[in-house]
Amino acid sequence: MQGSHRAVRGTAAGAATAVLDSPRPQGGYPPRPGGRHARRDAQAGAPGGSLRPGYYSAAAPTTAATLPNSPYRAASRPTPSAAPYAPGPSYAPGPSYAAPSAPPTVRRAARPRARTRRPAAQRPDALRTLLPQALVVAFLAGGTSAFVAHDKEVTLTVDGRPRTLHTFASDAGELLADEGVRVGRHDAAPPPARPLGDGDALAVRHARPLTLTLDGRRRRVWTTARTVGGALRQLGVRSAGAYVSAPAGARLPRAGRELEVRTERGVVFLADGREHAVRTNAATVREALAQAGLRLGHLDTTSAGLDSFPRDGQTVTVMRVTGGEEVSEEHVPFRRLRRADPRLPAGSEVLARAGRPGLKRVRYRLRTVNGVRQKPERLSARMLRPPRDEVVRVGAGPRPVPGAEGLDWAALARCESGGRPQAVDASGTRGGLYQFDAGTWHRLGGTGRPQHAPAAEQTYRAKRLYLTRGAAAWPPCGRKLAR
Repeated sequence: MQGSHRAVRGTAAGAATAVLDSPRPQGGYPPRPGGRHARRDAQAGAPGGSLRPGYYSAAAPTTAATLPNSPYRAASRPTPSAAPYAPGPSYAPGPSYAAPSAPPTVRRAARPRARTRRPAAQRPDALRTLLPQALVVAFLAGGTSAFVAHDKEVTLTVDGRPRTLHTFASDAGELLADEGVRVGRHDAAPPPARPLGDGDALAVRHARPLTLTLDGRRRRVWTTARTVGGALRQLGVRSAGAYVSAPAGARLPRAGRELEVRTERGVVFLADGREHAVRTNAATVREALAQAGLRLGHLDTTSAGLDSFPRDGQTVTVMRVTGGEEVSEEHVPFRRLRRADPRLPAGSEVLARAGRPGLKRVRYRLRTVNGVRQKPERLSARMLRPPRDEVVRVGAGPRPVPGAEGLDWAALARCESGGRPQAVDASGTRGGLYQFDAGTWHRLGGTGRPQHAPAAEQTYRAKRLYLTRGAAAWPPCGRKLAR
């Protein structure tokens, strides 16, 4: 067993020396006659001997695939057999070395013997550096394995430009952040939490603002298309037969652009008793009218404004207008003014000044639309002679009552109410200058309450009461009527 451990250790040292390119002494290490080096060399295939099954020569090139107990050991390496040991070719030993006549027999199942350690001064220099170099190799191999295990190959396409990337990002959001790709609210991009795997493909399409005027209506929209045609398809705008202010292949910059689209519409014109249907993408009724082959006269017009936008399915009537102007002289009526005159008795009127109508010249526009005469349109008017107002004097004095004139009605009023037209007695049933009750006042033709009527009307009603009842109508004060 001791020889076996040494052979393996020598083999490992040789493998590390070969892999790490460590130098070794020319011709190996000198053996000692009859010592353990001689036995080891004989077993390991030294000159004059042969390789023992299960062992490898330190002089032979050694790789990781030929190391015993190595994970990289070839599966097809022959297993040591129990065939008889065949000695290798012999050689002439040196003066201080005596080759054995036959290889000694080593018993693998023998009892373990005590191993003797070689002094540190006698160990090879390569063995001293084996451990640090092996640790470095193991560290690099482990880091490389971790690097390879977490590295992913991903295809990232931004606005139609693909790139193949190697990344350690775990999700789409981390990858986009590492690549400096910003995603806005209107952009089309994978969810940030989407996990990444080797061979995945991600696409990001940035949105462009588009100021779109569609059939006369202006609005602001967002699109991820890169061309005008792609934007119209994405927005669902029918472009067949439409007017588009930019070519379909024109590119849309990130800053956006303005675009006007007028789709094809059907418009019907009614003119001269016929229908004229036309498919048009015109911007105004005037343009559509020209495409329909209809001409307007100097006064002709349409039911829709000539500069208005024609809608799909709209019917527009063409009105043929004829006419001219007319000038006529017209009378201007005078006003009648009524002016109160206290010198006249109430109920009488006197014409103070007669009125006279004025005269003016008026210019009219006459129109006939589709054969129907319209109401004349007044264009201007000029006053030739102003009218003169009529003045009427209306009597505001007391009305005469035959048989009741010449009496002292003022004295009666002072006795009854103190001469106050709004006076009311303590009971609240009588009022006015002559203290009428409500029933008597209404029978005399008065309305409302007597204290609310003018003084002249109260005196007039009192005179009529005198004609029917005399001074007895005012028992305490009736005697005041006599002068």
